[in-house]
Amino acid sequence: MKRTILRTILFALGPMLNRVAGTRPAFRARLKQHDIVVQIRLKDGSIGRHFIIAAGKVKSVAGLHPRPHVNMVFKDVDTALLMMKPDPDMGEVVHAAKNFKVMVMGPDPLVVWFMQLLNFSQTSGLQMGTPMPDGCTRFTMLTNGGPLFVHVKNDKIVRLTPIDLDDKDAPSWTIRARGRSFTPRRQATIAPHAMAMKSAVYSDKRILYPMKRVDFDPNGDRNPQNRGKSGYERISWDEALDMVAGEIKRQKAKYGPGSMVIPMSSHHQWGNVGYYLSALMRFGNLIGFTRMAANPDSWEGWYWGAMHHWGQSQRVGITGGYGTVEDCLKECELMVYWSCDPESTNCAYMGFEGTQRRLWAKELGIEFIHIDPHYNPSAQLFGGRWIPIKPQTDAALAQAIMHEWVVEGLYDKDYVATRTTGFDEWRDHLLGQDDGVPKTPEWQESETGVPARVVRALARQWGKKKTYLAAGAGGGGFGGACRGAGGAQWARCMVMMMAMQGMGKPGVNMGNLQSGAPVDYEFYFPGYADGGISGELQWNGNAVNNYQKMPHVLSMNPVRQLVPRQQFPEAIIEGKATGYLWDGMATEIQFQPYTYPMPGYPRIHMIYKYGGSSFSTLTESNRMVAAYRHESIECVVNQSIWMEGEAQFADIILPACTNFERYDIGEWGSGGGYVQHSFDGVNHRVIALQHKCIEPLGESRSDYQIFTDVLCRLGVGAMFTEGCSELDWVKRVFNSSDVAKRINWKEFCKKGYYVVPAEPEATRSPVIFRWFAEGRMKDVPELAPLPSQWADDFGKGLQTPSGKFEFIPETLKRSDPDNPERPVLNRYIPSWEGLRTTALADHFPLQMIATHSRYSFHTNVDGKNSFTNDIEDHRVKVDGHYYWLLRMGVQDAQARSVAHHDLVKVFNDRGAVICAVDVSPMVASGVVKSFESSAEFVPVEIDGEWVDIGGCMNTLTPSRTQMRGTSSMSPNSCLVQVEKWTHAARVRKVA
Repeated sequence: MKRTILRTILFALGPMLNRVAGTRPAFRARLKQHDIVVQIRLKDGSIGRHFIIAAGKVKSVAGLHPRPHVNMVFKDVDTALLMMKPDPDMGEVVHAAKNFKVMVMGPDPLVVWFMQLLNFSQTSGLQMGTPMPDGCTRFTMLTNGGPLFVHVKNDKIVRLTPIDLDDKDAPSWTIRARGRSFTPRRQATIAPHAMAMKSAVYSDKRILYPMKRVDFDPNGDRNPQNRGKSGYERISWDEALDMVAGEIKRQKAKYGPGSMVIPMSSHHQWGNVGYYLSALMRFGNLIGFTRMAANPDSWEGWYWGAMHHWGQSQRVGITGGYGTVEDCLKECELMVYWSCDPESTNCAYMGFEGTQRRLWAKELGIEFIHIDPHYNPSAQLFGGRWIPIKPQTDAALAQAIMHEWVVEGLYDKDYVATRTTGFDEWRDHLLGQDDGVPKTPEWQESETGVPARVVRALARQWGKKKTYLAAGAGGGGFGGACRGAGGAQWARCMVMMMAMQGMGKPGVNMGNLQSGAPVDYEFYFPGYADGGISGELQWNGNAVNNYQKMPHVLSMNPVRQLVPRQQFPEAIIEGKATGYLWDGMATEIQFQPYTYPMPGYPRIHMIYKYGGSSFSTLTESNRMVAAYRHESIECVVNQSIWMEGEAQFADIILPACTNFERYDIGEWGSGGGYVQHSFDGVNHRVIALQHKCIEPLGESRSDYQIFTDVLCRLGVGAMFTEGCSELDWVKRVFNSSDVAKRINWKEFCKKGYYVVPAEPEATRSPVIFRWFAEGRMKDVPELAPLPSQWADDFGKGLQTPSGKFEFIPETLKRSDPDNPERPVLNRYIPSWEGLRTTALADHFPLQMIATHSRYSFHTNVDGKNSFTNDIEDHRVKVDGHYYWLLRMGVQDAQARSVAHHDLVKVFNDRGAVICAVDVSPMVASGVVKSFESSAEFVPVEIDGEWVDIGGCMNTLTPSRTQMRGTSSMSPNSCLVQVEKWTHAARVRKVA
């Protein structure tokens, strides 16, 4: 019977494909791409049929063909029936493929084409998007700034709008606090850079065709010294792909696996398929590469410092937000925003979802205090006391506040006695009993610039009120003052202060109302860092849920060599580097150094750069110019959407398209991986199909397609794709999630999104750390610590050796006890580049801080002639060029004869950047404030001096690690000088 069914399926396959081609033009066009013979048979040859595909028609012939182009061979009838039925069990399909129960043989490009063709016969008829009365089709899109409706007409994006929820979408949650009810608006409140994506898609900075550097000859003189200087010529895709594939083969043959490195930017465009932790990782694993080990650049002080006091390794040292919105609105009396500006950073991906909640807090009478060198947009909007502070002196202020708590008894003595260890030693240090220096408000005044009387008033106000500490972008860590020489000191102080105040008790916690919304935490959908299609089980969250829910063939990189990201230029130029691991599995892993090159592996000779520009996210970024031009680097490939940053240092440029021009799927704000449940920063969990809204511009292709094309030339394209197009993978992600239980695939494709119902009030998540404060078993829905990491019974205590909060961290005492730059007892250490370094400060007297931009996301939508250029809070147009913005206090500007929107040169011994100055009373004296992560790096030479006019502020920041024994960056420990600049007209001529 089974054999009869198989014969029937094979007999019907040809007519089915012809029928689909007759009714679906897209499929018909795909069918016409190749004229080939495909054979499908059992291994023993007892059943078989071949299909002659020619001129867009399929002829089905019984029996075996002597020389088919593609030969699909099944071990037995059961395997064939399993894989030939519609919507097969993908776990069984992957199992069959891994164990060679099915083999598809032939030239890789034809194998991939045919397997994708079979899937396309099922998907080509799907209705994508919703027709609108004005003739547009409304698609959906997820961006780094939130979900959008994309209105398209005649293959052109007409407009972008935030997603508005309708009556068919799940109802919103309501919080009842202090006699009032609060319900969020039913709209996605997205970040500004999301709305700029239309202009970025159509930017004149788009790379639309493959290009080769004019003086690069892969078979002759490569001229590495001319990278960034010589121009480009257009070449065909076949030429470009042959060069790239040929160079990969040459590198492996000459040097062995590992001579190619794949540097990724800090972020790429949203999605579970096209993201670097997904498709890129699968691509790299299939060819072998030296992995660039990223430093935790948004968690620096938390990972290398705070984690030792309270664990939280699987959150990279920061806290979660469970239950904190409701707890804050019900119980909190005071919120201290310390180096925290959620109105600018949106906690990375959330848009302005938390703004409404903070306005509710203000309506309820909760007081706000802002500690920051800049009177930032959050302080401007919500008001309250602004306490300006000198950069990187935050730990001194924190210790003075804790000193006052000890002296006046304004701390939770019972909590400290029962929930912490090492407090007596810490108390003695605050009182100066160990070093003779009490950490009084007077002691800190000359360091921080904060008057002693203000410190005492703050300490008393804080100590007498139920207070939420909002530290860093996320409120409970993540960014802020942690990105400097004193970053670990500050982050350590933040968690120590909360331990003294009884963290977890009602109204006493960490957070800024940007996360902790009462959403459904148990509804499963993978975040972008959960591995996607990678098959990688180590460097993302794939092994936790994703691999089991969406079975796919594992991929493994045979190269164990790592190169540290922040020391990447030195690794190239000097041929060696040492780094320390970033791994969230355990606190102790960070103490293990690794060296490049690793014995047995080659030095790097090829760079395959992917994604957005990273020049401006690497400190002292001029180092990268020398690295790219180093004679040891024989080939540089750049796979990029826009011509920016290091794209201009490539030998071969592969034009990638935006996520508006390909399919993907994702959830708003859901990072996954090390940021478990990060979707609780949004008011409604929105899971969206990222429609292919328009065809790729020019000859650009999706990253997935480019990887497929390269790998097909290396014979592993079928292994990479598993026979799937991007849309096929999207469906696999969809089917693996809980969304498939609530909405069918066809409806999801048409509507484009699904809103997860809010958690009922009776089953909402408890407040994070409430269980710890009350001495109970842990009851919040997170997977940390690991079972082996509990000091006491499973579920009791923190991820520390004692199970308690440790004022004197045992892990530092055990593993790094003699490090003067990270002492076991958290002493205040002045910045190694600050006002105490007088010889340097005499020449460069201003402290520069450069935070994440309010209007762009890393390099995304900056430059590119997007409308963000016209925001004078971002860039200012002078003589036809858009200059990056620098804020400067009134007195500092007057001392330099600088007026509002004048051009200034910001410089130190590392370089010079030309900016437009915003003279403002909202910046502390002696401080200049800018943004990091400009997309543009435009060095020009005037009067023998090289200056950058693109806004790459990290040209000026130090490459030194925060402290010995860590791979940590310190961009906010940076001294500069500023002077008026008058060469704008000459820049226009040079450019």
